[in-house]
Amino acid sequence: MHGYGTNTRGLGETRSLRELAREHALLPLRIFLGVTFIYAALDKLTDSTFFRASGSGSVGEMMHAVRDSSAIPALVDLSLKNPGAFGYAIAFGELAVGIGTLIGLWARLAALGGALISLSLWLTVSWQADPYYFGNDLAYLMAWLPLVLGGAASFSVDAFFASRRRRIR
Repeated sequence: MHGYGTNTRGLGETRSLRELAREHALLPLRIFLGVTFIYAALDKLTDSTFFRASGSGSVGEMMHAVRDSSAIPALVDLSLKNPGAFGYAIAFGELAVGIGTLIGLWARLAALGGALISLSLWLTVSWQADPYYFGNDLAYLMAWLPLVLGGAASFSVDAFFASRRRRIR
């Protein structure tokens, strides 16, 4: 079954290359999405202008700019009630999702959080992209779905705890 990067069969038995590839298939996606979301969060958290309600590079300015082209203007209006708090919610959400995905802690929940962030950004910020595939948030949303379904089968905290539970039984 799925281990913590170890051979979980009996001694002397090895897994085929196909079995190893299947077990680790989502690992590159986990690393990419985890690192990307951590980077996006740190980029926001270290930008002195991002959390402002107005001004160049602020979350408030971005939300005002996309309000009329958004698929869900009510969601943008909600963010405009307190742009700074909305910006912090996005940044800390991205950080939690990125760390959870990268280390594989509650991986499916982290991936669901990433999918919801990507969905909300697609429906607001990148909705007006024409053609639709120019908006990168839709691609991120689709990239999260295999992790929502598959979790973190290897090299993850989840897999480590699952293998410990199996040994205890």
